[in-house]
Amino acid sequence: MAEPTRDGWQRVDAYLSDLLVGHDDALESAIADQDAAGLPSIEVAPLHGKLLHLLARIAGARRVLEVGTLGGYSTIWLARGIPADGVVVSIEAEARNAGVARASLERAGVAHKVTVLEGRAADVLPTLADDDAFDLVFIDADKESNTIYLDWAARLGHPGTVVVLDNVGRSGGVADPASDDAQVIGTQRALEMLARDPRFDATALQTLDRKGWDGIAVALIL
Repeated sequence: MAEPTRDGWQRVDAYLSDLLVGHDDALESAIADQDAAGLPSIEVAPLHGKLLHLLARIAGARRVLEVGTLGGYSTIWLARGIPADGVVVSIEAEARNAGVARASLERAGVAHKVTVLEGRAADVLPTLADDDAFDLVFIDADKESNTIYLDWAARLGHPGTVVVLDNVGRSGGVADPASDDAQVIGTQRALEMLARDPRFDATALQTLDRKGWDGIAVALIL
């Protein structure tokens, strides 16, 4: 078996994306607007977005929580995976990002299913405690706060809620016990929490796609 190279895995990613995702005007426009606004290019890859969409459908999710909206790309995928009367609550710390996301959600025809809340997620999450439980939680925000977000995912979910934690590979850095990178350390602590906290049963996969070498963790709330 050949060793992976960047050219090789990007070629495979393009092949799979073209075959299984294809082209979508609303999604591609969301990325274009995000780039034009100067937002960082850290949205999920198309195949990852499709995975979120399918997980929402597999879970039969009606209420979805997203921590980290950015430009709304993953939010569109999630909103498309829930019923017409379903709800996605997405939390975004930056007002400019939230504005870009709202415009993209409107153009994609899913704005009626999405509420974008502005503010630091650690401050916003406690305000959701009296709402109905969430069926799927997608965490893709500052890695240093991952354990806070996982704790709230467990509090705001229910037995059977699916939790997806993004960017767990960190280009291999997650396996370095001596790392002094705050994002790597935050990711390591989150994975340790998923392994040891009795509220979760989890696994993780490293990924190679157009975004590089990374990974995702998927957990079930028990």
